[in-house]
Amino acid sequence: MLQQPIQPVSIRTPQRVCELSWFSDLCGEDTEFLSLRDPARSTFAHCRNIALKADQLGFSNLLLPTSYMPGQEVVPFAGGVAPDLQQISLLTAIRCGEMHPPMLARTLASLDHMLQGRLTINIINSDLPGYREDADFRYQRCAETIQILRQAWTQDRIEHDGPVYGKISLDTSPIKPYQQNGGPLLYFGGTSPGARDVCARYCDVFLMWPENEEMLYANMQDVAERAAQYGRTIDFGLRIHVIVRETEAEARAWSKHIMSKFDPVRGAALKNASQSSWSLGVKRQNELREGADSDGFVEPLLWTDIGKARSGAGGALVGSADQIVEKINRYMDMGMRAFIFSGYPLLEESEYFARLVLPRLPNVSMPVVQRRI
Repeated sequence: MLQQPIQPVSIRTPQRVCELSWFSDLCGEDTEFLSLRDPARSTFAHCRNIALKADQLGFSNLLLPTSYMPGQEVVPFAGGVAPDLQQISLLTAIRCGEMHPPMLARTLASLDHMLQGRLTINIINSDLPGYREDADFRYQRCAETIQILRQAWTQDRIEHDGPVYGKISLDTSPIKPYQQNGGPLLYFGGTSPGARDVCARYCDVFLMWPENEEMLYANMQDVAERAAQYGRTIDFGLRIHVIVRETEAEARAWSKHIMSKFDPVRGAALKNASQSSWSLGVKRQNELREGADSDGFVEPLLWTDIGKARSGAGGALVGSADQIVEKINRYMDMGMRAFIFSGYPLLEESEYFARLVLPRLPNVSMPVVQRRI
């Protein structure tokens, strides 16, 4: 672990605040037992209930993932649930290349109006379903998509000429978002140098997956330095699972419970079904787990057995309320400002987190913070 005191990296939001977000698993992985699917938990009604509960409990934002798996797709789900939400924002995952960028800008602008400005975007740079694409091509496509979105939301015309989308010349009056100060914030996660460069140059929040403190801090330093080369600062966030209880023993007992029916063959099959299962980020999650102790911990509170059955974020914070609050404060000392938590199962774990942790941290809406600066 890092030694105190921690020197925070250069960030856009210097105030010691954080955005505490939850997760609605549209991709069919919400379950009580890892490696066992529960189809009843991937229906529109169940995912809607998670969104409503997170809104009611006071979470700032809600990540809606995208994947070519059984479950719900992001934009139609977000549009369907938007009228029922009162204060929570929606962090909608958008995979570049799936929609013509000007029409994507119009779609997201419409969704932003439905949410009255409570829309944030998680830019996804992975391969399109069914393809294995050249990495440099994906970075270029991603950069052009963001360039077009920014022009659409901030200028009178889109005037684009790039190797992926060619020449585009369009009036932008049909695609203005509710947020008139630049449009929705862009969150982005990536491990490769090319992906990090895209985030440093164009996006607002760099999202990381679980790693030990030294690795997370090094990631933040790298991306902050890249952003500085473009004359920018960005914020940093962490996408991670959590098990929090009154005591550490109770939390660890639940980690054993959700692994009690684990089947390695089923777990591998579920993990490999994801579009990101072969990505560099998932490879790093696998490597992290190799250094775990016999109970799956790679450092105090950081448990990695979740990565045996799911792609993406493969670790969880496991501990008492006091321990989890202390750990999040350490992350904030490093410069993290956005946290996206989830648990197994999602509805029940959101209530534990909201009762034991949420009131003890300076939870704010990141878009509001960004606008003040």
